[in-house]
Amino acid sequence: MNKLNNKIFQSSYVLLVSFLCLFLLGIHKLYAQNNSNQPNIIIFLADDMGYGDLQSYGNPTIRTPNIDAIGREGIRFTSFETAPWCVPSRAELMTGRYKGRTEFGGGTGAGEHGGLPDTVLTLAQSLKDAGYATGMVGKWHLGYDPKEYLPTNRGFDSWLGLPYSNDYIRPYVNTDVPLVMYRDTTVAEYPVNQDSLTVKYTQEAIRFIKEQKHKSKDQPFFFYFAYNMPHLPLHTTDEFYGRSNAGLYGDVIETIDWSVGEVLKVLKEEGLYENTIVYFGSDNGPWQEADDRMFKKPNKREGSNDKIWERRGNKPWDVGSSGALRGYKHTTYEGGPRVPALIRWPEKIQPGRVTDELVTHLDLYTTFVKIGDGSLPDYKIDGMDVMPFLLGEENSSPRNEFGYFINDLQAIRVGQWKFREVNGNPELYNMQYDASELYNQAAEYPEIVGELRSKMIKLAKDVGVETTAKKVN
Repeated sequence: MNKLNNKIFQSSYVLLVSFLCLFLLGIHKLYAQNNSNQPNIIIFLADDMGYGDLQSYGNPTIRTPNIDAIGREGIRFTSFETAPWCVPSRAELMTGRYKGRTEFGGGTGAGEHGGLPDTVLTLAQSLKDAGYATGMVGKWHLGYDPKEYLPTNRGFDSWLGLPYSNDYIRPYVNTDVPLVMYRDTTVAEYPVNQDSLTVKYTQEAIRFIKEQKHKSKDQPFFFYFAYNMPHLPLHTTDEFYGRSNAGLYGDVIETIDWSVGEVLKVLKEEGLYENTIVYFGSDNGPWQEADDRMFKKPNKREGSNDKIWERRGNKPWDVGSSGALRGYKHTTYEGGPRVPALIRWPEKIQPGRVTDELVTHLDLYTTFVKIGDGSLPDYKIDGMDVMPFLLGEENSSPRNEFGYFINDLQAIRVGQWKFREVNGNPELYNMQYDASELYNQAAEYPEIVGELRSKMIKLAKDVGVETTAKKVN
């Protein structure tokens, strides 16, 4: 009898412990989903918008009041760096790692079969695990196989957009793979009407925010709004066509500004404005030296609509501006990786600040994961938590070093100095008074050249890529 009672007691004890564990786990999940300290997070990311394309960054003709308001209500960065072209820039934002650390297994464009592997924890996945609802619209470009690599395979609850750049069509790209719009993993539109892309994305973003608010007042959300514009070829609707004083390119930028304003307006209407972090930036600098394939009128053999191209035809001057910076997209001069960037969080981030402190896409990953109570991965990441700096708790950004990669590592910045070496030509620029990279001081400071060259070689080895810096015996 005693043995039977003991067995009953042991079984009851095990059941009780199991119940308590499940109960506590449920409480933990409920707390994570309803923790009012978790802010909503919205990332607006333009495609190929240059450093000089916004009014607040000195553009004399394009009007961007809604985007500029983000900086007035928070911080406007003048030294924000990304990778100088789209895929690595987006990989840095979503993973907090230099792209070279991750094996993609091939390209991520039309007809290619590589993508962001599931062994890497994305920003969306980390925030989702912390209780966030996650949504996305726009360009992905981190793998397009619907069974493996699309956003809903990488932490997003929903997605409406294009799997890669809007130029993956003839005559811009020699491909027979159709450009289609997806909703999650299902084709939603073909052929794609690019004129209405920004408007459709905006409507989807508003729908997501309203639905999330009405579905769960307490659950925070993360929304990634990745515009396809102003990447070439440029498109906008009749409503915005010819509206700006800066040609078709200005029309497209002002369409994006309208879009940002619509999303900010719905945040106010839904009572979400105060506890939502809003970031606006670009993946890299602008197209600059345009080639013939971007601007020739497609012929009927290529299956294009000539009338649309005559009316919407992109001209060689329909490209963005690097402002006072040297270079453009696909270069490691500052015009390629330095982008406009603004962030706001009312009552948390002091408004009206302008800073030249170094911050990068890598850092947004780490910062947003931490502020959202997410978990960082257990492998090496390159991003740093800049929230103490953004909140004014620290006077400077924790970032002091950044590598400039175009597959190989071509340049490095350490503090005020940037060293670049391509084709055996060492270049040294002071970013504090020569962000335009006009004055090469390599000959004047050989000791700094040697130090930064060594750092470049070390960083390339650590990331697992080659470097254009030459070893000097």
